[in-house]
Amino acid sequence: MSPALKQLHEQALALDAADVLAPLRARFALPTASDGRTLTYLCGHSLGLMPLDARRLLNEELDDWSALGVDGHHRARRPWIEYAELLQDGLAQLAGCQREEVVAMNSLTVNLHLMMSSFYRPQGRRRLIVIESGAFSSDRHAVASQLAWHGLSAADSLIEIAPGTDADLIGKQSLLQLLQQRGGEVALVLWPGVQYRTGQAFDLAAIAAAAQAAGACCGFDLAHAMGNLPLALHDSGADFAVWCGYKYLNGGPGALAGAFVHARHAHSDLPRLAGWWGHDPATRFAMSPDFVAAPGAAGWQISNPPILSATPLLASLPLFSAAGSAALQAKTRSLGQLLLDGLATHCAQTLQVITPAARGCQLSLRVRAGREAGRAVFAALTAMGVIADWREPDIIRVAPVPLYNTHADVARLITALTQALPA
Repeated sequence: MSPALKQLHEQALALDAADVLAPLRARFALPTASDGRTLTYLCGHSLGLMPLDARRLLNEELDDWSALGVDGHHRARRPWIEYAELLQDGLAQLAGCQREEVVAMNSLTVNLHLMMSSFYRPQGRRRLIVIESGAFSSDRHAVASQLAWHGLSAADSLIEIAPGTDADLIGKQSLLQLLQQRGGEVALVLWPGVQYRTGQAFDLAAIAAAAQAAGACCGFDLAHAMGNLPLALHDSGADFAVWCGYKYLNGGPGALAGAFVHARHAHSDLPRLAGWWGHDPATRFAMSPDFVAAPGAAGWQISNPPILSATPLLASLPLFSAAGSAALQAKTRSLGQLLLDGLATHCAQTLQVITPAARGCQLSLRVRAGREAGRAVFAALTAMGVIADWREPDIIRVAPVPLYNTHADVARLITALTQALPA
């Protein structure tokens, strides 16, 4: 190991020794190699690690199901009837909103469809949906199919804002300029909190304000922002937001997702795709043919929550509260800065950091030598026990997560990169 790398590892150990969040790492299951070595896991932006309490809580639900059968809806230690409500406080804290503005339900894209059924209402010339170019494919599929549902096409009713002079990043001004010029035609702005490929974070309040000033609705896909960045959805004024539960929220593969609906819509008569669990709880079991929406985001529920998919979130969300937003953000900055410094010192000739200063945990690294070299680097990292992910054609994404990653993980990544990258 070179003197510079040795110094990097010593700096990492010193930072970890002073880390107030260090004890939280022991609350997660850390993946291991076949020989028992702990892997350097930097893929929390794709699938968060398992909170150890998830196994205990899931076993409790299985025990209650086994012992109580249908009576578990009322007699389980956490009665299943009110299960989604158990997640509201934790989600509201992370979303920066009122308890009644959030609901845990479904999956991200299902929630996106449910929100667009209410908030995309094309009328006359106001029919355009605005998204970012290169949006996650599921979002674009959902938007295109919503347009088709209304008898419209993506070719004439979808605007995709591409990066400007920078080949990777989208300037906020491009969106604001479009809204100033064509705002009277825009029905919905659907924007990410963090762009999944580049890790670029956006000013959600400014985007929501500009959309609404133009007379459009505004919604956010927070798949890569929820649990990653501090959010203030209520104050942002956004009409709605959706997210998944398996990335930074550590809810497990296919975890229950969530949605935000602003309080101003809590008692609205907006059209929606309704289901019985969105009915007012006071009369839900009267089984009336007439739908009476529950107030708040809960009124967009379709079915009762899947208990076994929701339970791991009960293990994860309290860890965010225990850590505190300020400490989490401070550690995110510390991990990110150590990574940036290490890349600048050891990898500047071979890697380009495409993630801007406005970011959360994720850094996206372009392999300058191109796709084939990049694939070889990624394979080498995997062989050395570093778990990241690959995005075509030449991007390696890594995310040191403050709940369970360490500065030593970052130092190990830098060391592995120096060995894997072409000279």
